[in-house]
Amino acid sequence: MSEQRTAHDAPGATRREVSLPDGRRVWCTSPAEALLIWREATGDGLYGLAARGLRPHDTVLDVGANIGLVSIAFADAQRTLRIVSAEPVPDVFSCLRDNLTRHVPGATPVRTAVGAAPGVQDFTYYPAAPGNSGLYADRAADDALTRTFLRHGGLDEEAVDMMIDGLHDGLTIQVPVTTVSGLMREHDLRSVALLKVDVERAELDVLRGVDAADWPRIGAVVAEVHDEDDRLARLSELLRDVGFSLRVRQDPALRGTEMYEVHAYRAEHTGRPVVTDDAHEEAGR
Repeated sequence: MSEQRTAHDAPGATRREVSLPDGRRVWCTSPAEALLIWREATGDGLYGLAARGLRPHDTVLDVGANIGLVSIAFADAQRTLRIVSAEPVPDVFSCLRDNLTRHVPGATPVRTAVGAAPGVQDFTYYPAAPGNSGLYADRAADDALTRTFLRHGGLDEEAVDMMIDGLHDGLTIQVPVTTVSGLMREHDLRSVALLKVDVERAELDVLRGVDAADWPRIGAVVAEVHDEDDRLARLSELLRDVGFSLRVRQDPALRGTEMYEVHAYRAEHTGRPVVTDDAHEEAGR
């Protein structure tokens, strides 16, 4: 059972430094998770495809920034970006703030969740797996997803059981919530070249928090989507309705799970998105 606490009462996780493959050091609360996120941020998926579309002096809004590794990867692609990175969990935010100060000094960290409306909400925080934390965390589903991922990595059932044991022991904290449009107003973002969304089942909330007048000012969206309750189709429809075409991809390591990546970009509509393992195949081609 999750323990009810405020964000400021949450027990502090142990901060550690870990070296990325390129030798840079970052602060994190889970070194194994940090290295996994870095691999996702710099691999062949849709984050990399979206990063290649960035231009000098573009603005990126990183929603669900965690410790900032995707923000760092985007800054590596274009050194003159303006980046605003949002993360609600105090322990994780402290790492985000310090990592951006060290590696992307012009970026702006903001301690907030992002949803459909501003306010304060309960948030399930997994200290042992902060990247799986969220407004709609589901321990059983998160255990099952992690189990599938580890099996694809070649681990036997005994090893998988050991790694999952206690991984998603959560506690409930309260976090401030704002919207994408609220962040755009607060930080005077007149345009957002790329909106990145990684919020563990709150993807539709984030997109529903974009005011109609702000959608034309957003150039692209890259999102991780949990396809539960037809969420992928509903998110795809929303993005098509505001003028985007889509690429949808599933990481081979996540075959058999509900996890997908979506890249929405401004182009002529091409019909329904095609789910593909090829990040460069356009939807409906």
